[in-house]
Amino acid sequence: MVLSLRGITKRFGAVAALTGIDLDVGAGEVVAVVGDNGAGKSTLVKILSGVHAATEGTITFEGRPATISTPADAHGLGIATVFQDLALCENLNVIENLFLGQELGPYRLDDVAMEVRSWELLRQLSAKIPSVRTPIASLSGGQRQTVAIARSLLADPKVVILDEPTAALGVAQTAEVLSLIGRLRERGLGVIMISHNMADVKAVADTVAVLRLGRNNGVFPAAEVSQEDIIAAITGATQNTEGPRA
Repeated sequence: MVLSLRGITKRFGAVAALTGIDLDVGAGEVVAVVGDNGAGKSTLVKILSGVHAATEGTITFEGRPATISTPADAHGLGIATVFQDLALCENLNVIENLFLGQELGPYRLDDVAMEVRSWELLRQLSAKIPSVRTPIASLSGGQRQTVAIARSLLADPKVVILDEPTAALGVAQTAEVLSLIGRLRERGLGVIMISHNMADVKAVADTVAVLRLGRNNGVFPAAEVSQEDIIAAITGATQNTEGPRA
């Protein structure tokens, strides 16, 4: 396993956002983390990306104990996160967004090297972007997601976390992003996908991990579990023993 979580708990004062979470992510595996609003998905992402430190529990990365207290810790291990808002600057072009804050060149910007590296990243993802000089504002939602994912690959991570990657996208753009996720798996990366969309989960995930009220509520092989079973685990329907109404 590339990444293993055991007993991860996060408390905010008297409120336990996560309690005893276990999660495993292997190389070349897409793990979908699903759950209702308030299930703890966002808190889990923030712990793995270094925004919050876990209150309890252990994290193992490539077989070694790891501590993630800051975003720099996550970056240093090889964990990259693409948040739902993408954090792109619409007035800048693709190259400028990819290298924002990590530009090449010690004394002046090496535009040629950055353009070459940008095309390399986009070709690895088979991205459908006409030009790396195109401003982000003129790109579609799917193309913007592609740029955000490409930026996360600059540091050659081992695990990529995608927070609701297909939210608010049309059918064609969603298919484009799901294809991107498949290419990340082909490159041997571990992928954690946070999603509400069961069709997307079934289409691309290898494993489905369900969170409910801050706790694990089932881990299922995606190929063998039905959407109805996943939804039952998300809503807690399997725990409802009340009989049918007359």
